[in-house]
Amino acid sequence: MEILSINEASDGVDLISRIGKGDRQAEAQLVDRYRRYVMIIIRHGVSDAAIVDDLCQETLWIVLKKIRQGDIREPQKLNGFICSVARNLVIDYFRHAGRQESLTETEEVMLLPHPAPDPLKELMQKEKADLIWQILKEMPNERDSLVLFRFYIAEDEKEQICADLGLTRMQLNLVLHRARERYRALYERTTRSAY
Repeated sequence: MEILSINEASDGVDLISRIGKGDRQAEAQLVDRYRRYVMIIIRHGVSDAAIVDDLCQETLWIVLKKIRQGDIREPQKLNGFICSVARNLVIDYFRHAGRQESLTETEEVMLLPHPAPDPLKELMQKEKADLIWQILKEMPNERDSLVLFRFYIAEDEKEQICADLGLTRMQLNLVLHRARERYRALYERTTRSAY
């Protein structure tokens, strides 16, 4: 953007003063005077004409708002202030566009189908599940296998198990403890003999 002469700088001070007093004609003059320069600054970073126009309008709106609120501390540097606002909006635009692109990439990755399950892992899980069922069936006490199945596999609530088996919560905890101990002993015996 070209450097303002002393007269143009003083014209900027005059515009700020008039806009601060509510002069709508001064606002129109500011927009007419600076619109072309703001467009040049924004076009330097953005190629899309619609976005350039939006950012230009936003720049001028912010500048007018700041002037109306009396937020311009150095009126003689109006030119530099307008350039800064325009450049900051271009930077913000690219930051926002980058975040949106990153979010879109993340969403696309989340939509990708999961890779095929590992056959070895599936086989090992099936073998482990088969072993658990085998041990539950082999348990000598039917109530032990039933309690272990309902609590750990079916994930029934303790209250429901107690009601169905006629046990208190304390009795169920004791039955679960003993059933786990018997299960562990049978599991260790089975896995030792398998190897």
